[in-house]
Amino acid sequence: MKKFIFIAPVALFAAVIMAFVFGLQHDPSKLTSVLIDKPLPQFVLPAVGVHDAGLKSANFRGQPMLLNVFASWCVSCRMEHALLLRLKSEGVPIQGLDWKDDAADAAKYLTDNGDPYAMAGNDRSGRAGIDLGVAGVPETFIVDGTGKVRYKFIGPMAVEDWDKTIKPLLDRLRTQS
Repeated sequence: MKKFIFIAPVALFAAVIMAFVFGLQHDPSKLTSVLIDKPLPQFVLPAVGVHDAGLKSANFRGQPMLLNVFASWCVSCRMEHALLLRLKSEGVPIQGLDWKDDAADAAKYLTDNGDPYAMAGNDRSGRAGIDLGVAGVPETFIVDGTGKVRYKFIGPMAVEDWDKTIKPLLDRLRTQS
């Protein structure tokens, strides 16, 4: 019995250490989405800006494009903003989903910093984001020309992420269309 009293805490401690080791090796940006190869969830969102048309899932037809989930209050979104502006200038179609944000704040953010989006919709309630499986901002989805989600990138996109992962997949989807 005395051996069990000594061994049990040691075994429990070893199990906790193993859990931490495996947890530290897990890359949270590699999380998969249950939406991969499934149609984009249906949504219709009001416009971010006064003169915009808003955003709806039906806009994701015809060609592969990016859906970038952002918010004016998101510090990490500012890190990727210059890259998004560059991609827009290179002709990459990007739609914006303003998540859990006030539309006026998002409109000001885009006016002050440049607007990389062809269309942007305000998801004030967060419902569309929930349907997409958004855990936080920024997140970027690649949606093919038929409206199916093909890839989900979590966190601020950097040039390396664009060059090595996202652009090659987008190019491949364009050639398949």
